[in-house]
Amino acid sequence: MYRLGFASEYGRSLFRTVKGISAFHQEASMHSIASPGYRTRIVFGFIAGFLATLIFHQLSLWVLWSLGVAPFAPFSFAATKPFGMPAFISLAFWGGIWGSLFALVERRFPAHGGYWVAAFLFGAVLPSLVALLIVLPLKGRPLVGGGHPALLLTAFIINGAWGIGTGLFLGVMAGWFNKRRHIPA
Repeated sequence: MYRLGFASEYGRSLFRTVKGISAFHQEASMHSIASPGYRTRIVFGFIAGFLATLIFHQLSLWVLWSLGVAPFAPFSFAATKPFGMPAFISLAFWGGIWGSLFALVERRFPAHGGYWVAAFLFGAVLPSLVALLIVLPLKGRPLVGGGHPALLLTAFIINGAWGIGTGLFLGVMAGWFNKRRHIPA
């Protein structure tokens, strides 16, 4: 009898799980990446991330550099490989790429104040880890920046500020876009 009750409860639990996965896939198919909504979110995310890099990321870097915390200055015009564009423009481009990813996942962030915490953490953790664990070694620099506390603190703060800026710009653009779509002709 006990085994039958356990199996029955396990079956119900499995059914609920399968039903939940099915509902998720049904929702995902209704909002596929090919739909205009997703394309718009990706483009808006790119623009938001690009702008957030130029404003929030670089200005927070300027504050940290002015305080003597950041080991490098903002708005670097040093040429980057392979195209020779200024480093801050290259950063803004990659900020746009990260912004597109941000736009695809930010709907899952908690509401209200939790949104801003999640936006900060998204920026502070994901781009920082990629930069410290992948980008720096590819450029011949030490893994995790050699563990220098100032570099780690700078990376987490400026990228977290980028996350807040991206969320802010994305919200402004989405609000503007929704107002434009609902204006009677």
